[in-house]
Amino acid sequence: MTTTLLVGLDGHSSGERALAYGEELAKLIGNCTLLVVYVIEWSPYSFQTAEENAQRHKRREEEISTAMARVVQPALDSLKEKGVTAQGKVRHGNVSDTLESIASSSSADQIIVGRSTETGLSQRIFGSSTANLVMQATVPVTVVP
Repeated sequence: MTTTLLVGLDGHSSGERALAYGEELAKLIGNCTLLVVYVIEWSPYSFQTAEENAQRHKRREEEISTAMARVVQPALDSLKEKGVTAQGKVRHGNVSDTLESIASSSSADQIIVGRSTETGLSQRIFGSSTANLVMQATVPVTVVP
């Protein structure tokens, strides 16, 4: 049986630390696949014209392609060089909801994320994505400092 570990990247050093921890854990486990995921914050709640929605969809696809090329693919290439089995995904949505949904649909055994870099007012009002994920996840979540 293969163990699946979902690693959430954020494009910052916290995501790099989560990836390094996931890589280390995958090597210890042996028969393991890392599912490397980058989530682009995206709210479906926006009132726009049909033309604006078409442009928004095009922009969304461009963002996915850019995130895959700049964040996920370099991580996958590095893991492959080191002999670690990995797959990558980029999605739009609420970070904690999306990571939880992907973990559930891919039967991940664990989610690994870096400590949130959010500070200030937004964190006090909305909470951090990491804290929200820990509170709602249906699988264990490891938060890498």
